[in-house]
Formats: sequence, structure tokens, C-alpha cells
Amino acid sequence: MNTAYDKQRGFTLVEIAIVLVIIGLLLGGILKGQELINSARVRNLADQSSGVQAAYYGFIDRFRQVPGDWSAAAAQTAIGQTINGGGNGNGQLDEGSWAEASAMWEQLSKAGFIQGAYAGNATTAALYTANANVAPVNAFNGELLLAFHKDFCGDNSCAAPASARLSLIIGNNIPVNIARELDVKVDDGIAGSGVLRLNQQAGPDFNAVSKPTATNCMDASGNWDITNNAQQCNLSFLY
Repeated sequence: MNTAYDKQRGFTLVEIAIVLVIIGLLLGGILKGQELINSARVRNLADQSSGVQAAYYGFIDRFRQVPGDWSAAAAQTAIGQTINGGGNGNGQLDEGSWAEASAMWEQLSKAGFIQGAYAGNATTAALYTANANVAPVNAFNGELLLAFHKDFCGDNSCAAPASARLSLIIGNNIPVNIARELDVKVDDGIAGSGVLRLNQQAGPDFNAVSKPTATNCMDASGNWDITNNAQQCNLSFLY
């Protein structure tokens, strides 16, 4: 036996090929797993958004009142549970009203339209964002908010829109690639147009919740800027 030869013997081409195939399979599995995770997150955001929309209009259909705008006393009588928060009864969720935005989640949940238990008593931005039982959060722990507002991009340059619209602020901390996939799934795939839009960096109404933490979610053409890999985008779903 030639022991010197055996000690110097390296890997054969077949062995190297097998190792490379195994590495390729592992990398492919990792990438596929990440793709599945991202798809699940997109579905979660889409389902959550459509669920809120269905709950909002379902409440109106049953009670003939706007949840959150309805006064606490009248809502309590109709729903049959203690209601802490309510609005002025003018038929809409008012622009910039933290009280009505907060009360909406309480009234929806206590009427059985959404899951969870919400206090309904946040009257300021600080109270809305400080307590876990005020509003639902998205899969990335960003607070949701439904109201009339104009914190979303009004055109492809992200200028302020001419008027407020009823829309759901989907919540902060969304990676830009997830935001783009969600937009492709439910809308036109463009950050600055359609019913799903990027929020402004400094919205006038609910800035504490609507403002994206990242500044580079959209490029100059109004598209999602996935090249910068921003991790704290925020969107609005226009009703």
C-alpha cells in the first residue's frame, strides 16, 4: 500500500460535484423558504386589510351608523356592552380625530366584527401609539388606523393630495419588497398611484402612525424603490 500517495490524495471531480449539488440544494431551499415567508406576510397584510374593510361596512349595514363616529352612549345601547369611546355623529370618521379612530376599533370589536379587545379611549397620538389595546397591529407591529386623512401620496411625486379620503393606514415597519408585492397583489404595483399607496414622509393628519420611518421607499418615478431595501415603509389602502 502506498501510504504517501493516500495521504496526498485530494477530492475527485465526482466528490466535488456532489458537494456543489448539496450546497445548491441547501441554498435553493433557503431562498424558497424566504420566498414562502414573504408570500405569507403579503397574504397576511392583504387579508387583514380586506377584513377591516368588510368589518367597517358590515357594521354600517347592521347599525346604520359609522363605527367610531357613533356616540358612546348610543353605541352602548345598541351593542349591549360598555362602550368607552365615541364620536360626534356627523356620519364619518373625522380627519385628524384620534378619539374617533380609537373608538372605531372598540365598537367594531365589541359588536363582534373583528377579533380583539380595544379600549376605545385614546384621544391623542401619544395614547394611540403607547398602548397595546388601542388598535390592531400588522405583522410587523405597526399600528393600523382607519379614518379620513390625506397622509398618503397624492401623485407619483408624493405631493399632498387635494382632499382627504377614507382609507386604512396599514401600519409602519413594512419592508419595501413586501410593500411592492402587496401592491402587485391588490393594485397596480406602483407606490404613487392606485388604491394602495405609500404614505407621505410627513402626513398632516395622523403623522405619528402614518409617517414611514424609512425615507427611500419610493423612487422619483413613483415606483417602489426596492434597490435601497428600506425596512420601514407605510401604506394606505384607499376606500
